Order: sequence, then C-alpha cells, then structure tokens
Amino acid sequence: MADDYTHGHHESVLRVHRRRTAANSAAYLLPELRPGMSVLDVGAGPGTITTDLARAVSPGRVRAVDAAADVIEAAEADRVALGIDTLEYAVDDAYALSSGDGEWDVVHAHQVLQHLSRPVDALREFRRVRTPDGVVAVREVDYEGVIWWPQPPGLDEWREVYLAGHRATSGEPAAGRRLKAWAREAGFAEVTSSASIWLFESPEARQWWGGAWADRALHSSFAENVLRRGIADRAALERISAGWREWADSEDGWLLMPHGEILARG
Repeated sequence: MADDYTHGHHESVLRVHRRRTAANSAAYLLPELRPGMSVLDVGAGPGTITTDLARAVSPGRVRAVDAAADVIEAAEADRVALGIDTLEYAVDDAYALSSGDGEWDVVHAHQVLQHLSRPVDALREFRRVRTPDGVVAVREVDYEGVIWWPQPPGLDEWREVYLAGHRATSGEPAAGRRLKAWAREAGFAEVTSSASIWLFESPEARQWWGGAWADRALHSSFAENVLRRGIADRAALERISAGWREWADSEDGWLLMPHGEILARG
C-alpha cells in the first residue's frame, strides 16, 4: 500500500478506527464465516474488526496486514493482551501481498480501496491469494452520498474540501458506488452487492463523530494535505471544524454515511 493515506494516523483518526467492529462494519460478511476458515484482513488498522473475525473463525488462521508499521505494532500489542493465538499481524502491500496463490478462504478489506490509486489491481491481488472457492469481501463508504441535518455552512465546505483533498492525495472518495464495477473489471465472475449505513444521531454519537472530525479538520494529515496543496487555507479549516461542532451540538443533528459492499467470487 504505497499510496499516500488521506487521513493519516492522528489520534482523531484512530479514535474512529478503534470503534469499528465486525457488527458495525462487516455485518454483510458474518453469515459467510465458519469455524476453521482462514482470513486475510487487508488494511486492518488497529485490528478491532480483525479481532472479531478471528473469534468468528476460530480455530482458523487469521492474518491482518497494513502499510503502517506503527499501527501494526500497536495492534499486535493488543492481540497479545487479548490472548488471541490464531491471529498474526504484519506490514504488507495491497498490490503485492506476501501470501501464496489461493492461500486464504476469505480476503477482507474495509475502507481500503477508496485510498488506493489502483483499486482494480488491488482486487486482482486479493483474487490471487483467495482459494478457488473462497470469497473477497470489501466495504467502502461513498462520501459523495453523505447527508446530514442541520446544514451549517461549514459542513458544505467540508464536503467540497474533503472530496478535492482525497482525490488529490490518492484514491476515490465515492468508492462505494464503484465496487461492483471494480470487481467485475478485476475478473470476478460472481459479484453480490449490498449496501449499509452508518447513522450518527444520538447525543453521544454526534459528539464522538463530530468531535473527531472537528479535530481532524485542524490537526491530521488531511489538514496538512489540503493546506499544502492549496485546496483550503487555515481559515477554511477553522470554519469546517466549527461546523462539525455546531452540528454535533444540535439536538436535531443527524448524519448518514452510505456504504457499498461486495462479496466477490470466481
């Protein structure tokens, strides 16, 4: 995964990643899992989804990979603390995985392809390491489809700046709607598509999501990238951060993030 990562690994980003579970981020895959299956989780980040997948397929072997060595190191420490012996972590490249042909029953990736400049090539690599009767499971958000209420001006500006910054850094922020097409281009004969959402509307969820983005707008790699590329200035990022806090504080606050999902075979 040599592409630049739009968000980076600031605390405001990892705060969000650590809340992800198989239940809220890979529910479409869970019915496919059986004890004893082998799973490769690509772009696993802090490993919270991976841990759930490992429990679902135990005693099957699970390998979680990511491009960021420091993130993998932290995830490995968590694995040791949890005592999960069937799970291993490693640094790897989504375009050239250090796995043999047909090695894994399941290859899983969550919020990964949107950050890659060559998502179809990555899917071809996932297909290479999957067993002949195995499945590649991918879920991606579609940032162009995000909707919210109320509508502080800062959030309209956020969408414009985010889409431009993401595309200028690497990848496609409206990846969810493209998954089926990418999988077909990668050579999969059978692609089952589905969709799901993240919804943030409770006071706790609004403060968590809105607060994370208020911080991310000012302090993360996202902020650094859009400043460096001239997509936004510091004043714009301050307006965006304030917009997120205004939305989070509103009792009427409601935000929906649509996701595309695929189970690809053949």
